[in-house]
Amino acid sequence: MTTDTDTGNDTAPVPEEPPAEAPATPRARRFWAVRRIPAALLALILLCGTGLLLYDVAAVRADRTAMSWRSELADALATRPLDDVWVRIGAGIAVLLGLWLLILAATPGLREVLPMRRDHADVRAGLDREAAALALRDRAMEVSGVQSVRVRMRRRKVAVRAVSHFRELDRVSADVESVLKTGIDELGLARPPALTVRVGRPPKKG
Repeated sequence: MTTDTDTGNDTAPVPEEPPAEAPATPRARRFWAVRRIPAALLALILLCGTGLLLYDVAAVRADRTAMSWRSELADALATRPLDDVWVRIGAGIAVLLGLWLLILAATPGLREVLPMRRDHADVRAGLDREAAALALRDRAMEVSGVQSVRVRMRRRKVAVRAVSHFRELDRVSADVESVLKTGIDELGLARPPALTVRVGRPPKKG
């Protein structure tokens, strides 16, 4: 007794591999300011102070008299009470300078540069705030009925004031808002700011 076996060429379907996910683009962050002027001023003050102090210490070690200002300062620090007015003023100035330096170290600065969307991980771009405001102003001036436009651009808000010399104000406001929303999208900012539009009539003469 023989048994026939089916030897067809059918093959089992191979499961498709899931498509590779595109690498996530990094988050667009604000640009950090170099702050050369505050750093240079602080370095200059520290250099002058420490240099003068080291010179006076070396002079005392060489059997010379100490400078009068250091002697008076040492005596004042040793004799003045902590609740003295000048002690409080000096402490307040030192605290304010310390806070100012901490704020400079912890904040990015460059508020005039708006970060743009990062479509590529290796490319960072920023747009000057005045240039963005000028571009939006030019777009608003193209609307029919608009006579003049003022754009105040901030990092999170755009305030637009337009003057219309004909057409209904509601229609002009709607057209300006529509045009500027498109313009803000085309700027490619990482965080598109909120838009507020106000349209009025020109002031009457006489």
